[in-house]
Amino acid sequence: MNEQTTTDLPSIILASQSPRRSELLRQIGVRFRAIPADIDESIEDGEAPSDYVVRLSVEKARTIASSNPHEIVLGSDTIVVLDHQILGKPEDQQQAAEMLRRLSGATHTVLTGYALVQGPDENVITGIGRADVRFRHIEEDEIARYVAGGSPMDKAGSYGIQEDLGAVFIESIAGDYYTIVGLPLTQVYLSLRSLRPGVG
Repeated sequence: MNEQTTTDLPSIILASQSPRRSELLRQIGVRFRAIPADIDESIEDGEAPSDYVVRLSVEKARTIASSNPHEIVLGSDTIVVLDHQILGKPEDQQQAAEMLRRLSGATHTVLTGYALVQGPDENVITGIGRADVRFRHIEEDEIARYVAGGSPMDKAGSYGIQEDLGAVFIESIAGDYYTIVGLPLTQVYLSLRSLRPGVG
């Protein structure tokens, strides 16, 4: 790891237990500890998907910041949007399989929001990443094997792209790859730099 990269960025708390987000932060040299945030993730009436992911990111960060007021907290949330409908994490294997059938042969949008909350005054920086993902046609036996392996159960839209068989379902991507993994990495990096005194 590049030592200069490590010292350029402030240490933070990651308000998530996602191994993918943890790995992305390590990739850019962020020193952090993870404390998962437990919040109500219900969608409000008429709430746009982009507003939803940013709101949840802020709520996650503020939940952890409330008991760690002198640290920088990063909250994030990822959703899949298909035909204007939000697809979150599946509740069971049947729902996971149904999501994959809907995604098969179609183009969907992945949105990942993030929020950085700093200090007792709760200085908040937010952002959102986007990627449009085209799936090839997925055979029923592929769906069955993938769901049986358990991988879809902790992932928005029931699939993953990094170190996951779900990568072979993808035909093309337009937009930010890291948004699909779990953080719009460049945006988060630049936001963290802006919180570092003397770095611009």
